[in-house]
Amino acid sequence: MTATIDKKLKLLHVVRRYGPVGGMERYVWEITRELRDLGHQVEVICEECLAEKPAGIVVHELGTIAPRPRWLALLRFGKRVARWLEANPRPGSVIHSHERLSSHHITTFHGPPFATVFEKPWWRLISLRVAMQLFLERRELSVATHIVPNSQFISKQLAHYYPELAHKLTDPVVPGVTVTVLREPRRVAVDGGIIGFVGREWQRKGLPLAVKIVAQMRRERPDLQLRVVGPEVKEVQHLFADWQGGYQLLGWSDQAHYAEFDVLLHPARAEPYGMVISEAMATRVPVVISDVCGAAPQVTADAGAVLPLAATIAEWAGAVEGQLRRSDEPPRFLRSWQDVALEYEIIYREFLAGQLTLHPQ
Repeated sequence: MTATIDKKLKLLHVVRRYGPVGGMERYVWEITRELRDLGHQVEVICEECLAEKPAGIVVHELGTIAPRPRWLALLRFGKRVARWLEANPRPGSVIHSHERLSSHHITTFHGPPFATVFEKPWWRLISLRVAMQLFLERRELSVATHIVPNSQFISKQLAHYYPELAHKLTDPVVPGVTVTVLREPRRVAVDGGIIGFVGREWQRKGLPLAVKIVAQMRRERPDLQLRVVGPEVKEVQHLFADWQGGYQLLGWSDQAHYAEFDVLLHPARAEPYGMVISEAMATRVPVVISDVCGAAPQVTADAGAVLPLAATIAEWAGAVEGQLRRSDEPPRFLRSWQDVALEYEIIYREFLAGQLTLHPQ
């Protein structure tokens, strides 16, 4: 008898928080709904669902766990999932994890590996927290048959820190983007313009550097503005102590105001992907970003500029100035969440084909 793979797949996704409440969480939220729309049977295991449960997706909530210490929360959640699967076996299902589990087939890696801790001083390694995080990370990667990085940057890091597991890495599956409002074509005034910065984790995403860059540019462009979306005003107000106007602190908003920007500035110190970059490009806003952003490969020369973190303030200012002076419109970045789901379809079928080879019926 020849075994076959059904066109309709049985998929079980695992994420602690299910809903569009963060970068990773939105990724899971979007692809599960797209996979459902493609006709697959989709279930989700989570601690809690933080949005209205999507029609046609069965969501299993296991209950919340104290979030600190983080390693213990991850360990406890993984054990709950393992017990649930033991009590509710899902033969024929592909178990797709987005967490530190020990009972999955495929895992998507959404951030930099914790193993980067090895680049820090030796004394930073001596703690229970570090030992447990490294244990959970290696276990997750060892159990999976397919490891899906969400960017080329993350793929390179995983291959570097876990070379013995690099054969499990798939091609990166980068996030999709949904944008409905486009930036209107316009020329930027020679003495003005609007630079946008978006990100709650403002230190890691480079706001202090962005402030210095724009401050220098304002010497030649006195009406230039910096608009900051994401951090709470009280957290970042001190960065503008020497400014006399020229900035707006907008706090967090579901709408990042991309269409109002003339350039998105994102000089992040570390950025696994950077959804704000692709969202800005999808709005036809040029971007200037650091080369440690996972989205950097998607930034073509006509979409903006990618600079090394070691670049000087003058070099950053020059790159932003070049985008403000451009006479052409950047191309619109297009990548739907259905595109993402279709790429996962290929990975699921590859996994199932491997299972049939190992266990022919």
